Amino acid sequence: MQYSDDHLRKILKRTRTVAVVGVSANQIRPSFYVARYLKLKGFRVIPINPGLAGQTLLGETVYGDVSQVPIDVDMVDIFRRSEAVPDIVDASLERWPALQTIWMQIGVTHDQATATAQARGVDVIQDRCPKIEYQRLFGELRMGGFVTGIISSKL
Repeated sequence: MQYSDDHLRKILKRTRTVAVVGVSANQIRPSFYVARYLKLKGFRVIPINPGLAGQTLLGETVYGDVSQVPIDVDMVDIFRRSEAVPDIVDASLERWPALQTIWMQIGVTHDQATATAQARGVDVIQDRCPKIEYQRLFGELRMGGFVTGIISSKL
């Protein structure tokens, strides 16, 4: 799966609210620190985890599934196994008719669910992390000594 930097940058710039499906309250889990990072970058992060439903995480109420979220989101970030993706995509498309992006984390892919979302005009990113892409595209990885291929005048 290839995505142009311009395409990824456009998605990240237009996104304001992200539902993170499968987020953990365990601070050493990738789902927690990705959600925390996105919040620190100014995104509103809506946590979704049935085992934590009703609790507060990162300043937001945790919901058991996407159908319970009372606000609109721009992007659904999926931290679940690939076999869980079709149900999450279907529920997300039903809940948010104007959803812009489905993002599947590293190691998560599902071609049929991707086709379903794309047929509805939703951008789909598979097997990528929005935190890593944000850092790469907006110059933060460069500060850590990584060669990103992005040239910027920012220090």
